[in-house]
Amino acid sequence: MSEPPVDAETFLAVTDSVAALQPGLSTLEAGILAALHLGLATDSRSFARVFGIEHALVLRAVETLASDAGLLALTERNARTQRTRYAVSAAGDAMMAHLHG
Repeated sequence: MSEPPVDAETFLAVTDSVAALQPGLSTLEAGILAALHLGLATDSRSFARVFGIEHALVLRAVETLASDAGLLALTERNARTQRTRYAVSAAGDAMMAHLHG
């Protein structure tokens, strides 16, 4: 069996760092950005599956990150499944650049 690409401790540390950079974010929103940064999930269904969270909750958080916070750019949405693919927006990229110092 292969090792996961990122351990839980690393994911939680990055999530905490994102939350510290953007205090208004929920833990789920910070986790979505952390997972994107670490290459764990680039769409709502994958994030929901990997982390065992209801897809509807992830969709709501992704929408908030894209519209209200402006930290994500939505790149594709499947009309049938609602799977939403996303990337870091320019504002999100600028914020995430502070994760490495």
